[in-house]
Amino acid sequence: MAEKKIIFVAFAIEDERQRDFLKGQSLGPRAPYEFIDMSVKERYESGWKEKVRTRIRRSHGVIALVGKSSLTSEGQKWEIQCAKDENKPLLGIWAYSNDRTVLAGVRTVAWSDANISGFIDSL
Repeated sequence: MAEKKIIFVAFAIEDERQRDFLKGQSLGPRAPYEFIDMSVKERYESGWKEKVRTRIRRSHGVIALVGKSSLTSEGQKWEIQCAKDENKPLLGIWAYSNDRTVLAGVRTVAWSDANISGFIDSL
């Protein structure tokens, strides 16, 4: 069996439900991957950034759920910059079909199984 791919999910807390939907996709038997994230609830603990950096370093790639809340989410912005700093493959997925927010420096595509699987398979 192929090695399980670890995918870090960067998201604004306002998009937590979309994160839950994304993580639900990894429950299928065909999926040799798992999604991890650092909930904003933990953000204010001491050492949050170092914990996030460690998780991102251990991941094969990062998916950012992109929506209008991404523009003001300091935690998500930091996670995305950390992924770039660690040279991790990064893909933005629009969290909502009616929201095409653009984040500078993040290639963002429509949410589809083909786009998500294609990214994971490329890792």
